[in-house]
Amino acid sequence: MLRSYFKTAIRNLSRHKVYTVINISGLAIGLAAFWLIVLYVGDEISFDRYNENADRIVRVVQHARWAGNEIHEAPTSAPFAPELKEHFPEIEEATRIITEGNGIIKYGDKTIKVDDMVFADKNIFNVFTFPFLYGNAETALASPGSIVITEELATALFGSTANALNQTIYLDNNEPNKITGVIKDIPQNSHLRFRGIRVLAPDYTAGWQNFNLYTYLLLKKGTDYKALETKMPQFAAETIQKLMRIDDYRIELQPLTSIHLHSNLAFEVSANGSIKRIYMFVAIAALILIIAIINYMNLATARSSSRIREVGTRKAIGSGRTALATMFMFESVLVTILAACAAVLLVTVALPFFNTLTGKLLSIWRFGKMNTLVVLAAFSLIVGIVSGLYPSLFLSRFKTIPALKGQMGNMFASIVFRKSLVVFQFVITVVMICGSVIIYRQLNYALKADLGFNKEQVLTFHIDDRNVRNQTAALKAQLMQNPAIENVAMAGNPIGNNDIGGLGYYFETEQGDFATNTTIAEELMIDADYLPAMDIKLLQGRNFSANITSDKYGAAMINETLMNQLGWKNAVGKKLKFRIDDKGTTAERTVVGVIKDFHTYSLQHKVEPMVMLMPPAPSEEDNVYVKIAKGKTAAALDYITKAFQKFDKQNTPQFHFLDANFARQYAAEKKQGEIALIFTVLAVIIACLGLFGLATFTAAQRVKEIGIRKVLGASAASIVQMLSKDFLKLVAIASIIAFPIAWLAMNQWLQGFAYRIDIEWWIFIAAGILVLLIALATIGFQSLRAASANPVESLRNE
Repeated sequence: MLRSYFKTAIRNLSRHKVYTVINISGLAIGLAAFWLIVLYVGDEISFDRYNENADRIVRVVQHARWAGNEIHEAPTSAPFAPELKEHFPEIEEATRIITEGNGIIKYGDKTIKVDDMVFADKNIFNVFTFPFLYGNAETALASPGSIVITEELATALFGSTANALNQTIYLDNNEPNKITGVIKDIPQNSHLRFRGIRVLAPDYTAGWQNFNLYTYLLLKKGTDYKALETKMPQFAAETIQKLMRIDDYRIELQPLTSIHLHSNLAFEVSANGSIKRIYMFVAIAALILIIAIINYMNLATARSSSRIREVGTRKAIGSGRTALATMFMFESVLVTILAACAAVLLVTVALPFFNTLTGKLLSIWRFGKMNTLVVLAAFSLIVGIVSGLYPSLFLSRFKTIPALKGQMGNMFASIVFRKSLVVFQFVITVVMICGSVIIYRQLNYALKADLGFNKEQVLTFHIDDRNVRNQTAALKAQLMQNPAIENVAMAGNPIGNNDIGGLGYYFETEQGDFATNTTIAEELMIDADYLPAMDIKLLQGRNFSANITSDKYGAAMINETLMNQLGWKNAVGKKLKFRIDDKGTTAERTVVGVIKDFHTYSLQHKVEPMVMLMPPAPSEEDNVYVKIAKGKTAAALDYITKAFQKFDKQNTPQFHFLDANFARQYAAEKKQGEIALIFTVLAVIIACLGLFGLATFTAAQRVKEIGIRKVLGASAASIVQMLSKDFLKLVAIASIIAFPIAWLAMNQWLQGFAYRIDIEWWIFIAAGILVLLIALATIGFQSLRAASANPVESLRNE
C-alpha cells in the first residue's frame, strides 16, 4: 500500500512541477529559518550549563531605593562572601571575583597586553568547572603571586601549554607571578570569560559600601535558593543596611544559568542576552514556518478542482475516505521530507553568514548528528501531517458521483478558510516589515543623536604603565606639537562603555547643612582640558583650572540633571561631601561649575546625575582623550604611537574611537534588526510564492472565462484587474489588521531605550503600500501571462 502511495505521490508531484517547486521551496525556506533560530536559541539557553554544579550556583546581587535614589547592581562588596557563608549553613562555598586583573604580561622578550584577567579567591575552582590541563585545582591559587592561565594564553606566551607550568611572568610594575595551572579555554557560552586568574588576597576587604566585585555561592545539595533568599532581609538589616542607613534594600540570589538571559543590572560581568529577544526570534521562526505550512494548505485546497475526478474514480473502485486521506497525507509528508533535505543544504550554505551576523560559532550538528537527524525526521513528519491534515480531509470528503462529474458542491466554507489563511500570512508579513523599519530608524537615531558632546574624531587609549601616568603633562605637551592633533585631555574612564562608576554624595541643603541621606551620582575624574576637548558646554560657573591648586582637592563640577534633582537654582558655591572609608571619614568639595548634560552611556540609559572631580593622584587619570583634525586620522595615529613610545617603549597604545564605543552598545539591537530584516525578506518571499501559486491555479481554473472575455473584446489590463483584485483586497485587509499589532509590539520594544523615536503613522502606510506592490507584482505577472494567452487555444483546451 505504501509503495502505491509513493508512486502516486511521485507521479502527481512530477506532473505539476510548478506546484511542487513552490511547495518544496516554501517549506524548505521555512524549515531552514526555523533550524537556524533553533541553533541560536539552543546556544543562548546553554550559557553556563557546562559547569558541573550549575544548578547549585547562584550570584548575589543587590537592589536598593532611598530618597529618590535607586541601585540595581550585579557587583557587591568584599564582606558579602565570608559573612554569608558564616551565617548560612546552606552555603557550601562562597567565592569572589574582581574583573580588574588586567595588565601587561612580560616574559623574556615577549610583552602581551591582556584585557581579560580577573582576581579571584583560591576556592573558585571548587565552585566553577574549569578543567585543568596542568597543575592542581586545590592548590593552584593557594600562594600569593599565583596565576592560572588558559591554554590560549599559554600558547601565546610559551608556544605550547606544556611549557607554561611553574614559569614566572611579570605584571604591572614587574610584579612576579608564578603560573601554577593551565586550564582549558573558557567556553564561548559563558557569561564569565577570561584568560587568566590571579589570586585575590585572602584578607582583601574594601568595606561594605565599595561595590567592586562579584559574589557567587555554591549551595549544598537539596537547598532551595528561593528559601535561602527569604532569610536575606535579616542578614542585610544587621550588616549593610545599618551602614547605608536605608530601609528599602533587597539581596537577590540569581541562578547561574539564568544570568545571561534574565539579568540586566548595572555593571554586568559581560554583555548579556535577552529572553525577550529569544521569544522574538522564536516567534519569527515559528511564524515563517506557519506561513510555509499555510502555503501548502492553500495550494492543496485550491488544486482540489483538478483532483476531484481522481477522488471520484478512486472511490468508485473501492477506496474509502480513510485510504484517500492517508494517500494525500503521504504526499504531504513526502513533500515535507524533500523540503527537509533542501533545508539541510540551505542551512549548510547560510550558516557561515548567520554566524558572522550573530557573532557565534554555531554548527549544523550542534546537538549531535544522530539527534539532529532524528529530530529533523520527526519534525518533518509532524509538519507534513499538520500541513496535509486539512487538505487530506477536504479532498477525501467528496462524494463519488458528484466527484466523477467534477462537481465540488458548496465551497463557501473552503474559500473563506483559504482567504483567511492568506490574510493571516500577510498580517505576519506586514508586522515584520513595520518592525524592521522601526528598528532601523531607532538604531539610526541612536547613532546620530546629539549626545551633548562631539564624539567625532575623538579617540581614547589607556596608559598601563604607572610610571607613565606620572608624566601625563609631558605626554600631552608632546602630542600637542603635531598640527593633526587639536586637543588632548585626561580622564579616569573612557565613556561609551557603560562602565562609569557611581558614589553616594551628601549635598548641601538650602539651610546650609548637609543632607542626612546620600544621593547616588556617577563619578568621572577629568582634567582641565576635558571640557574643551569634548566640546561640552558650561551652564554655570567655570571649568577646572590647572593653575588653581585647590581645584585638585577642593573643587567639583556637576551636570544639570543633578542640579535639577537637588532643586538648586544656582549650584556654584554649594558644597558636597563623600565618605572615603567605612569609618565615616569624609572629604568635602565645592561646586565651581555646572555642565550641560551629556551621555556617558548609550541611549538605552537616561542621563544620570554626575559629579566631575579633578584626579587627586596620577593613577586616577590613566585614559587619554585625543581630538584629531578631520582628514588627518592616519597621520595622527602614527604620530601618537611614536610619541607614546618615547614614554613607554614596551607598550603600544590601543586606540578606541568614541563613536565606535557608543556604536558597540547597540550591537545586540543591530544584530536583532539585521536578523529581523533577513527573516522579514524570507517571510515576504514565502508569502509571495504562495500568492504566485494561487494566482497560477486561479488563472488555470478560469481559463475558459478568460478566453471568452478576450473574444468579446476584453483588454489584457481588465483581465489582470479581474484576477488580481480579490487577492489585493485580502492583502489590504491583512495590512489594516497588522497595523495595531505592529504598533503594540514595537512600542514595547522601544521601551528598552530611555531616548527613542516616535512611531509615526506613515511607517504603517508605507509598509502596507509596499506589501500591496509586492503582491501586485507577484499576482500581476501570472495574471498578465494568462491574459496574453491565445483565446482560441484556451477555448479549445477547455
